[in-house]
Amino acid sequence: MRRRYPLLVLALTASAGIVLYPEGGAAQAVEPRIPVERAEFGGRAHLQFNTTSTGGDAPSSEFLVRRARIWAAVRVNEWLDGSVLVDMAGSTASARYAFMRMSLSPALRISVGQFKQAFDRFELMSSSDMLLVERDGIIRGTSTECPGLGGQCTYSRFSERLGLSSLDVGLLFQGDLADGRLQYLASVTNGTGPNRREVNDTKSFSGRVAMGVTKGIVVGLNLSAHDYSRTLTASDEHATAWSADVEIGDFAGGFHALAAVLGGENWRAPPTGPDLAEFLTAQTVLSYRVALTPEGRARGFEPLTRISWGDPDDGHTGDGGVMVTPGVAIHFEGKNKLIGNLDVWQPEEGPRAWSFKASAMIIF
Repeated sequence: MRRRYPLLVLALTASAGIVLYPEGGAAQAVEPRIPVERAEFGGRAHLQFNTTSTGGDAPSSEFLVRRARIWAAVRVNEWLDGSVLVDMAGSTASARYAFMRMSLSPALRISVGQFKQAFDRFELMSSSDMLLVERDGIIRGTSTECPGLGGQCTYSRFSERLGLSSLDVGLLFQGDLADGRLQYLASVTNGTGPNRREVNDTKSFSGRVAMGVTKGIVVGLNLSAHDYSRTLTASDEHATAWSADVEIGDFAGGFHALAAVLGGENWRAPPTGPDLAEFLTAQTVLSYRVALTPEGRARGFEPLTRISWGDPDDGHTGDGGVMVTPGVAIHFEGKNKLIGNLDVWQPEEGPRAWSFKASAMIIF
């Protein structure tokens, strides 16, 4: 019975959008951003404060520099551009994006380098647009963790830890069709993650198609075959995954909803037989941005809610859970903002845990 809930969430979100936006529209853009118009330089910092209810060895609260990124981009000519983005948060600097892009036509652009894989709208959106302080809602020090994945069994935890949507090195193909109403992405990558060399003899493959079905509504379908080295068979294999999403509205203002269902093979789950565990997860994020006085310091106020459910293994019970995140964002000029989230995690078995998170985002 519980398997029906993710599809119900997706259907209800789409139905609400058809009522709110009855006219036609186009699909959303995804990273890497297109196009680079000229030589550009910028950066952003995300400063975070978070707490945990778990006690034990985990500090009850902490301040941290969550992101500190500098980027540069250049357009060489009418068909060639590129970008580099470096994150300096933590003890070392590391590359995030580093790619060259060849725009052969609106229907075909080829990028080579390091970028996000062609999978999952929640991960493809920029952290500068997000209203979630942490995509996966991680709560430090919890006594029960998601089998094979760690942390909580939230939607983005599956997408990231199973290597479906993380940064990787390889080739990315993308383009716009049907006058921009249809967009596609396809990637071939090492499958090892960012800033890492290849470790086996095969590659990871992913693809996404997004279509604007009516004004303000975009439906996306995603497929992935992630390569990994399986200890049980001592061979290189692929774990498959799929995802479907619907987005209503955008980050510009008013009502915005994004809902997705993600399922497939959990290659990180502890093995119990010859077959991989099957996982299923779903998430929806709803918000409504209210515009304030344009001349004021605060330009917008946006309450939000995230509901995220996950089951890491359909052959076992009691190992999943639900996270609910009420929150609010205060928008300043541009994408600069303050965000507050309260992540509340309720596992199927085990104690409830919560974490308050606040983030200040400065972007230039």
